[in-house]
Amino acid sequence: MTASDDTYPVELAPPAIDTYQQGNTGIPYMTTLDSGRAGPHLMVNAVTHGNELCGALAVDFLFKTGFRPARGRVTLGFANITAYLRFDAEDPSTSRFVDEDFNRVWDVATLDGPRRSVELDRARRIRPLIDTVDHLLDIHSMQHDTAPLMLAGVTEKSLAAAQRLGVPRLIVRDRGHAAGRRLLDYGAFSDPDLPNTALLVECGQHWERRAYDVALETTLRFLDQHGTLEAGYKATNFAGFTDPPPQRVIEITDAVTIGTTGFRFVRNFKGMEVIPEAGSVLGYDGGKEVRTPYPDCVLIMPSRRLGQGQTAVRLGRFTG
Repeated sequence: MTASDDTYPVELAPPAIDTYQQGNTGIPYMTTLDSGRAGPHLMVNAVTHGNELCGALAVDFLFKTGFRPARGRVTLGFANITAYLRFDAEDPSTSRFVDEDFNRVWDVATLDGPRRSVELDRARRIRPLIDTVDHLLDIHSMQHDTAPLMLAGVTEKSLAAAQRLGVPRLIVRDRGHAAGRRLLDYGAFSDPDLPNTALLVECGQHWERRAYDVALETTLRFLDQHGTLEAGYKATNFAGFTDPPPQRVIEITDAVTIGTTGFRFVRNFKGMEVIPEAGSVLGYDGGKEVRTPYPDCVLIMPSRRLGQGQTAVRLGRFTG
């Protein structure tokens, strides 16, 4: 496979995670490590989407290197297990989810409602654990090989958390998707009056080696930011990390939600394109033109999954 025909080589192999199935929380594939000392409850969450391997590798690294928190508690979790266990390197996109996107079900009405799916059942199972988390890092990857992004929602507390973390270089502030609420936006994480924070890191293209490197560095910096890395562990595993460059913030102003079954882009956008002229045509939703709303419009994560009701692309601009 080559990037020229809009596919990418699979450079990562999914780690075997069966040894983590039992966990210690009463929820399969969820393990909480408790230091016995006062401190926050952190969570590092992997495989919200089953075809995103970098997070599973980062969590596997923590287990295999004997990570134990210096203070507080840290939960290491694998979210959409059913989808992840279906990953096939010969057809790597098909294991994103089983019934529906696990990252579109995190509103209370949906979680408390009668509807059933593989993803909803799993979300309901882990929800009580999520409700105890003070600070969450949700590890993702992207369809295209664009620069890594940190999604910080719209609260000032999450922006501040992303800036303290320092990586990746680009921070995106957005309100999510019309198709459903993300884990990032669930409950206390999106309440500006509560201290809980959640960050979603997009580490790069799904299967490129670099995505794992970004996932691991972001994870270790997240744990260190909250004082949970013991000195010896940090000294060993921070080797090679350099001071990150200054960050830039992109404010999302529009999320283009697909209204018809005939959406198409005018060209193969990959993301992070800056369109200089306002009113430039990006695509067609049936017979309706989709245009840039202002000059120097930044395209964020244009999708290849162009289904009705889904987000085609997010439009933003650099701030500050």
